[in-house]
Amino acid sequence: MMVFDTQAPYYIRKPNIDAKVYEKLEKTFGEKPSPEDILYYIYGIFYSNTYRTTYAEFLKIDFPRVPFTANYKVFKKVVDFGKQLADLHLLESEKLSKPISKYRGNGDNDRIEKIKYSEKENCVYINDDKYFDGIVSKLWNYYIGGYQVLHKFLKDRQGRLMDDPRHYSRIVTAISKTIVLQKQIDDIYSQIEQEIIEF
Repeated sequence: MMVFDTQAPYYIRKPNIDAKVYEKLEKTFGEKPSPEDILYYIYGIFYSNTYRTTYAEFLKIDFPRVPFTANYKVFKKVVDFGKQLADLHLLESEKLSKPISKYRGNGDNDRIEKIKYSEKENCVYINDDKYFDGIVSKLWNYYIGGYQVLHKFLKDRQGRLMDDPRHYSRIVTAISKTIVLQKQIDDIYSQIEQEIIEF
């Protein structure tokens, strides 16, 4: 007797989305969206600054409500934006292959000693000799969940070596691309709320 059946389908993924959501979306759109489409749609909506501003008070006191558009074309646009955002945030996007920030400086000191941002130079210094260029203030001042992303990354590693500068450059690039996508979602957000699906 075996404790684990080696033939059992242990790796089957099962979405935890209520069947009523599928039914309503399928009825409205004329086709059933995939679980991934629903996830990317929600991810895209949550990155809309318009959504966050409009529902700021509700978001402080309750779980976020997701406005599902009845317009299938708009739904698919937001799905695409959400997928792009997820790929960026997982650092899996091809758009990160050419980072907008480079690691520069002289000498062999790669230790993160003091973090200093220069708005004039668009650089973040990690010590007296080494820095990352191409970091404009809107990237340096980008926050997620109350954390200033680029500063926090370096602060959490203060005293250690910058052993993978390309990783940091990719994060800078991901934030830059995120800001562009947020603007694109905001540009179509009014279309999202023109006709909302009631569940």
